[in-house]
Amino acid sequence: MKILILGGAGYTNVRLREAAKARGHVCHIKSYKNCYLSVESGDTKVYYKGKELKGYDAVIPRIAQRYTKYGTAVLRQFEMQRTYVAASSLAINRSRNKLRSMQLLAKAKVGVPKTIIANSDLETDEILNAFGKGPYIIKTTRGTHGKGVILAETKKAAKAVMQAFYVENINFMVQEFIEESAGTDIRVLVIGGRIAASIKRQSLDEDFRSNTHLGAEGTKIKLTDEEKKVARKAAKIMGLPICGVDMMRSSRGPLILEVNSSASIRTPESVTGRDIATKIIQHIETSAKRGQKKDKVGA
Repeated sequence: MKILILGGAGYTNVRLREAAKARGHVCHIKSYKNCYLSVESGDTKVYYKGKELKGYDAVIPRIAQRYTKYGTAVLRQFEMQRTYVAASSLAINRSRNKLRSMQLLAKAKVGVPKTIIANSDLETDEILNAFGKGPYIIKTTRGTHGKGVILAETKKAAKAVMQAFYVENINFMVQEFIEESAGTDIRVLVIGGRIAASIKRQSLDEDFRSNTHLGAEGTKIKLTDEEKKVARKAAKIMGLPICGVDMMRSSRGPLILEVNSSASIRTPESVTGRDIATKIIQHIETSAKRGQKKDKVGA
């Protein structure tokens, strides 16, 4: 197979290239940021530094949050060429919208933290009253690695943050604070409907966020049967065969926080000792032969 990894030369992409080559494939890493697109009637092409990217059997998109719009535009060119993609442009865009993700998960009766979004500052008091005395989690609707997430300890602080977001026209949502999981969450890597690895992420300081990008520590964790079931279901609902499902434990069971379409494998591989990169390549080998599945979720 000839495989293209759309992304930078970070740990995960380099490991995927190593695993692909070890299994006898040709594999290239190309940054979508340096691609340009040619669109004509009945003809779509992708160029990288003046050369057309063609002849690939599979594309693995590894698109950063802030480049979602252009990165998925590049990916769509390959989709239009009927090249197999490990995650569709539609699924990636869907997963990057936190509100849409919460709506889909809640509709499927998957546990999620109580979430409220509004478009007017007239309802600020009513929104905060719905969560009691606090603390309050305030999130921008687009963000990753714990960025754009604020913990407001008091109602006064929460109102100040919300007012600032309203003024700047920043879309956000308010979520309940799960006290029993403060500073801790679980990252589950799902590949082709199977659990490939799971780790617990624990903040090492007073930060309530547990993202390893912010300095949290990862350790092994054994999932309950319910947690495994919920992780697989969340991946399926979001239409992402390869993803990282973030959840937290609560008194009412596992609650899904996010489904990440470009999850890093660095910490899961180092903590569990598992060769996750090879599992991903094996999944792509099988899936590319079967052909692209139609997205049944919708935008």
